[in-house]
Amino acid sequence: SVMWSEHCSYKSSRVHLKTLPTKGPQVLQGPGENAGAVSIGDGLAAVFKIESHNHPSFIEPYQGAATGVGGIIRDIFTMGARPIALMNSLRFGSLDVAATRRLLDGVVAGIAGYGNSIGIPTVGGDVAFDPSYAGNPLVNVFCLGIARAADIIKGVAAGAGNPVYYVGAKTGRDGIHGATMASAEFDERSAEKRPAVQVGDPFMEKLLLEACLEVMQTGALVGIQDMGAAGLTCSTTEMGSRGGAGVQIDVALVPQR
Repeated sequence: SVMWSEHCSYKSSRVHLKTLPTKGPQVLQGPGENAGAVSIGDGLAAVFKIESHNHPSFIEPYQGAATGVGGIIRDIFTMGARPIALMNSLRFGSLDVAATRRLLDGVVAGIAGYGNSIGIPTVGGDVAFDPSYAGNPLVNVFCLGIARAADIIKGVAAGAGNPVYYVGAKTGRDGIHGATMASAEFDERSAEKRPAVQVGDPFMEKLLLEACLEVMQTGALVGIQDMGAAGLTCSTTEMGSRGGAGVQIDVALVPQR
């Protein structure tokens, strides 16, 4: 069911997303991968993506915004690009309301805290306030990376018998139901869903970033996919689907906290 959530399947928004322009002479990678890529000359590519973390940020402002930043950074370096800049676009209800000020403080602190800890600067952003966003804030984060166009790596699993490596932090209970929570409407019980918001670890991600970029230089990687809200369920099925292959995972071997 997690794969059928709006967060993973885009079942409601896909029809609208298809109307956007996605092709051009400089486009190296359009929709369907971890991030988009555009040629900027001299054999280099700008790799970028924008992503929302609205629901998690409403339920737990600091961690919701922080993990939004962490997730978008993963999308960039798993394409083989080094992240160099972050930006954001935020929308909140009226500042006269105490709850809005609490959300604003938490979201800004989460974005700043994660970016500073992992060492990627936030170079710009915009914020606006309107009563229509009361209880329904918009938290959009953007990341830009630079890669050699020839070194871009895709999230494709191919090659029968190839080993699959799970790399990163140990798995805990935080984040369970994260994808379905991010796809649901807000209600009076939303605050109860705080455990569904993942807890960020920028220092671990910094190690992961550098390790992945180093391994990519060896030429040993066939494909790489970051694990978002739906974890192994989404990452394995996406990679297998793109490569026309099956993926066997023994979940008993997944490192746990």
